[in-house]
Amino acid sequence: MNSNVTEMHANSPAGEFLAFTLGQEEYGIDIQKVSEIRSYETPTRIANAPEFVKGVVNLRGIIVPIVDMRIKFNLGTPSYDQFTVVIILNIGHRVVGMVVDRVSDVTTLTHEQIKPAPEIGSAINTDHIVGLGTIEDRMLILVDIDKLMSSEDMGLIEKTAMAA
Repeated sequence: MNSNVTEMHANSPAGEFLAFTLGQEEYGIDIQKVSEIRSYETPTRIANAPEFVKGVVNLRGIIVPIVDMRIKFNLGTPSYDQFTVVIILNIGHRVVGMVVDRVSDVTTLTHEQIKPAPEIGSAINTDHIVGLGTIEDRMLILVDIDKLMSSEDMGLIEKTAMAA
C-alpha cells in the first residue's frame, strides 16, 4: 500500500478538496493549497520552458508560472474555452497557476470515502496520487499537489532538502 495513503488516513480523517476536470476525469486537490480561481488568459511564453509550462502571468506584482495539466498528464491537445480556468496555488514559498478544463465544486471527503490508489506499475508515475475519493457515483483522483509541483520533471518548486 502507498505510504502517502497511510499518512493521509492517519493524519486527515476528513478533508476538503477542490474538484476539477481534465479531459474525462475528475481530480481533487487539498482546498488549503488553493489561493484563487481565475479565468484563463494567455500567459507570456518563456523560451526553452517545457511544453506543459504555458508561460507566466503577472498576478498583482507576482510572476506566476502557468502549468497546463492536460499537457503534463498527456491528455491530448488542450483547447481553451469559457470554462477553462487557472487555479492559483500556494506551494511552499511559491505561487503556481494550474490550467484545468473546469472546476466543479469543493467536496468534503471522510476517511471512509478515501480509498488507496491502485498500484499500476513502474510504467506510470503515480507518486503524486494519494488516493481515490468516492462520492456516490463520482470518483475523484486525489492529487498531492505539493509532490507533483515539486517533482524533478516539473522543476518549478525547489525541494526543501536539496543535496549540496
